[in-house]
Order: sequence, then structure tokens, then C-alpha cells
Amino acid sequence: MRCRQARGFTLIELVIAVAIIGILTAIAFPSYRNYVIRSSRSAAQTELLQLSNLQEKIYLNSNGYAASITAAYNGREDGGLGKTTGRTDDGKYNLSITPNATPTQVYTITATPVAGSTQDGDGAISISSDGTRLYDGSAW
Repeated sequence: MRCRQARGFTLIELVIAVAIIGILTAIAFPSYRNYVIRSSRSAAQTELLQLSNLQEKIYLNSNGYAASITAAYNGREDGGLGKTTGRTDDGKYNLSITPNATPTQVYTITATPVAGSTQDGDGAISISSDGTRLYDGSAW
């Protein structure tokens, strides 16, 4: 009698392997998506802190804060913060600044998620001249 040698996979083995890959993907993809959202939020928070530090430098030079995100940075309150696009570096948040008085003695910088991006619906992040940091209405 001749022994038959196995060559390759059976259909059942292939279906089991595909099912295992599908289950792992179903578990891993939402976790990965949440990781991307959290890391982009963290990057936006870091960028807001950098812009806030830049505002404090401007305040030391001219006793007032800049009122524009996109105007060229010149180190004085009549300039801006030098962000050419008005968005975070990764492009997932729109940046805006709200000067709260004239002359600009207080400000709030807000990062709002871009519609259609992975951050859509994540909530706004803001930082104020008094140090208040808010993410979706609560402190961060």
C-alpha cells in the first residue's frame, strides 16, 4: 500500500485560520482606532501648551497677547502665533483664539476637531490665559 502524503491545507483548516484572523481583527481594530484618537488628542494638547507658552513670551514683550493664530509671529501683541494653516500639525484640529478684552489681557485658544477626520466628534480642547485647561467641558 502506498501512503498518501499531505500536500497543502484542507478547506476546513483554511476556514478556521480565516475565522481566527477575523476575530483578532474585530478585537484589534477598535483598540487601534481609540489609540489613534487618544494620541492625536494628546498631540493637540501639547500643541496648545506650546502656543500658550508662545503667548506668554509675547505678553512679556508687549504687555498683551496676540489675537491671531495665523498672522506671522513677531514677538509682539500686534503679530500672531505663526500657524500658517490654522490647524494642528497633524491637521486633525482647527485652532482658534478668542481674545477676551481690548487690549488683549486674556485669551482662550481652542482646538476643534476637523469634520470628517478620525477626531470628528471627539470634543474641543482649550487652554486659557489663567491656566484653565478643558477637554469637552472637563479639566485635562
